[in-house]
Amino acid sequence: MKWLAAALVAVCSLAGVAYANDGIPRSLTGARGDPARGRAIVANRQVGLCLLCHSGPFPDERFQGNLAPDLSGAGKRSSEAQLRLRIVDSSRINPTTIMPAYHRTEGLVRVAPALRGKPILSAEQIEDVVAFLMTLKD
Repeated sequence: MKWLAAALVAVCSLAGVAYANDGIPRSLTGARGDPARGRAIVANRQVGLCLLCHSGPFPDERFQGNLAPDLSGAGKRSSEAQLRLRIVDSSRINPTTIMPAYHRTEGLVRVAPALRGKPILSAEQIEDVVAFLMTLKD
């Protein structure tokens, strides 16, 4: 039942975001993201930190992670809605995930005081990352 409580916290903390099944079908901004900006966020080790855990089609990036799924083919394996939810708050899918909730701000623990109440990525950045991941079909 702990996972259910965590899921309810996630729903309440993202008021206005409509979930459907295992995804967030609508853009958080009402617009499509920019894949080039999304790639930059994914590859940036100070912003998204994605490559800390994930690997992918980034030949110029050294020391890619192996704790999480390879991002290659992400746009083929998952829908836009599914990717959006996994970035916004992956704990809605897997309550024991180690992936950060990039856009959730409530119900979190061990958050630095300066970062409390602030999402890791803005809604626009989330949409940029989703747009980039949707280009990864191989």
